[in-house]
Amino acid sequence: MKVRVLGCSGAIAKDCRTTSFLIDGDILIDAGTGVGDLTLDEMQGIDHVFLTHSHLDHVAALPLMVDAVAARRQQPLKIHALAGTIAALKAHIFNGVIWPDFSQIPTPQAPFITFHEIFCGQTLEVNRKLIEVLPAVHTVPAVGYAVTAGTGCWVFSGDTERNPAFWERVNQLNVAMLVIETAFSNREKDLAKLSLHLSPCVLANELDNISNDRKYPIYITHTKPAETDLIMAEIQKFDETSVSGPNVTHDIRWLRAGQEFDI
Repeated sequence: MKVRVLGCSGAIAKDCRTTSFLIDGDILIDAGTGVGDLTLDEMQGIDHVFLTHSHLDHVAALPLMVDAVAARRQQPLKIHALAGTIAALKAHIFNGVIWPDFSQIPTPQAPFITFHEIFCGQTLEVNRKLIEVLPAVHTVPAVGYAVTAGTGCWVFSGDTERNPAFWERVNQLNVAMLVIETAFSNREKDLAKLSLHLSPCVLANELDNISNDRKYPIYITHTKPAETDLIMAEIQKFDETSVSGPNVTHDIRWLRAGQEFDI
């Protein structure tokens, strides 16, 4: 299974694209501005979009992508999301005002997109991959995902704050790599808490939930461009002090757009 990072920034700036991951060329996890780096053929090859939640940095490119390739597709693009996310998309994006309602165009019987409700804890089989819907704690209904093609799991936290249920399930999985958000630096930890995002000091506590017998690379995503260097310095500092206990450190890395992983 190949995972391609299209975007992993918490906001836009030069060379900063918001959250989107392409899996094996046919599944999109979130549809942030990173989707804009795909060719038309690559966008046309996507059959399924799994959304973590409705915030703009995770869905901004979705209506534009549909518009770009809808006429080239033979089947509707399937959009998988929580009921609350689907309701938000229908009310605020595909509403005929901000963007055409492609769930009814060109006809209700043969639309360009279809919506498919998912539930936390559900596992779907899509194109020979298993996609498990994981819990997230955010300001709107939100989830994370674990995706596997039969070996290890690629795990994505989505946007979240403290999340015991997430770690309980992750500790039961064969994790090949974890992608976890840390949107704000410690100096903005109060704002992070208010907006239900992680800061390095809270991330340190969250990583304490990883079982002692588990070791896998942890990639930091969703950093604000103006604070990325500070966030990574703060994370490096806490990891060097072995926050998880004596002689325990984590393999923490910075996720970058353009990276590809074979899992």
